Amino acid sequence: MVRYALGLALAAALGVSACSSSSSTPAAGSGSSAATSAAATSAAPSAGASSSMATEPTSGSAAEAAIKANWESFFNGKTSAATKIALVQNGQKYATIINNQEGSPLSQSATSTVTSVTITSSSSATVKYDIGVSGQSLPNQTGTAVYENGVWKVADVSFCQLLTLQNFGQTPSACK
Repeated sequence: MVRYALGLALAAALGVSACSSSSSTPAAGSGSSAATSAAATSAAPSAGASSSMATEPTSGSAAEAAIKANWESFFNGKTSAATKIALVQNGQKYATIINNQEGSPLSQSATSTVTSVTITSSSSATVKYDIGVSGQSLPNQTGTAVYENGVWKVADVSFCQLLTLQNFGQTPSACK
């Protein structure tokens, strides 16, 4: 029960609200640090890219590093909503959810630490991570990263798992 309550608090702090869905277009923006600055649009490359035409690698340690940086940026409370939208699969679908929580103090304190990345194909990876809010942690989570438009993103299935947790086990309409 404590883990469930902590999960609810963490999901709320991560900037998610299961009350609505959207088909809004993401706005341009960037992350809050150079190490995790990522794509401002879903077709643009993420951290470290030197050209707007660059794409992230699909294998090897460079791909693992890109996945880690993008994942931690997505779950960082200080990352802009525009960047989060660009770092989640089908980001436009979740724009209103992400935008609604961008300024919340609880959301601002969210963090994520990726503990491992296992690339399973040129378009999918398994990510082990911990998420936290204000010193509390929900450790040993497993999610999926997907390669979409040249960028490694948090799979919508992983994002929806947290939305469902926050929504007391009910799958939000954006996830159906």
